[in-house]
Amino acid sequence: MTSARRRLGASDLEISPLGLGTWAIGGPWLFGWGEQEDADSIAAIRRAVASGINWIDTAPAYGLGHAETVIARALAGLPAAERPYLFTKCSLLWDDAGAISHSLAAASLRRECEASLRRLGVEAIDLYQIHWPHHPDGDGTEGPIEEAWETLAALRAEGKVRWIGVSNFDAGQLDRISRIAPVTSLQPPYSMVRRKIEKEILPWCAAHGVGVLAYSPMAAGLLTGAMTRERVARLSADDWRKRTNPELREPRLSANLELVASLAGIGARHGRGPGEVAIAWTLANPAVTAAIVGARNATQVDGFAGALTFRLDAAELAEIDVALARRTARIAAAG
Repeated sequence: MTSARRRLGASDLEISPLGLGTWAIGGPWLFGWGEQEDADSIAAIRRAVASGINWIDTAPAYGLGHAETVIARALAGLPAAERPYLFTKCSLLWDDAGAISHSLAAASLRRECEASLRRLGVEAIDLYQIHWPHHPDGDGTEGPIEEAWETLAALRAEGKVRWIGVSNFDAGQLDRISRIAPVTSLQPPYSMVRRKIEKEILPWCAAHGVGVLAYSPMAAGLLTGAMTRERVARLSADDWRKRTNPELREPRLSANLELVASLAGIGARHGRGPGEVAIAWTLANPAVTAAIVGARNATQVDGFAGALTFRLDAAELAEIDVALARRTARIAAAG
């Protein structure tokens, strides 16, 4: 399946509208999605590449290094011309017990980069991103982002990484680091049920030519159509969504399931699922370059690969606006 490529920021990376996310294929860890079979992960990666997805997003923290290792296994033997771009991250560390810590110190970032190069089996990382400006499970205290950005710029100058970006930064933080070195891209969470970045962050990126790689366009599986009340109840205890995701609790769950039913109706007209409609909605924002979509097996890739080419028209976008307004009203009415 072919799709128009999109230039990522000011880089020379021409990427597909969708990239494969590998958070879940890392397997169990503090912020994991539960048990995962490597054979399924490898099949998902290979199916994504065969479907026309030409970039994979990962991070050392996903499975405490395991996701990067699985990616290398999946791509082993693939001709250079067919290999996808590899995007990974830095700043989250772990100890022998699996506890997650955060560091933006120069020496730490350099060690992380070398470790990712080894696990991925490459000589240079196509896009290297600061994963978080602070600990994701902490009090929000910011780390030394300027020092970190200077380090990433140095790694690029040394040829260890080709382009540099950030994830989960706000507009003020983007503005500060952009004075040190150009920002290729931002990776923020963005879906129709999580729209905070529309106010300041997306306008900043559009004004400064920064590419946007939206993650969780299907809201961590919520908008796929597979997340029923029964499925929520069956989520494993080590799935982070069961512990921390308010969208899977009432009154939001009922409102969200009603929204998904509306998306399913729109998708049915085109032979598409609600997840593909949700992805198409995210990609309809002109400030968004591409979206990251995760998969745990090849079947899940098949379930969203159609979004590489599927687009919503103005009437359908307006129909979704109405459904979103109903969702907001229902949540508000429930108090």
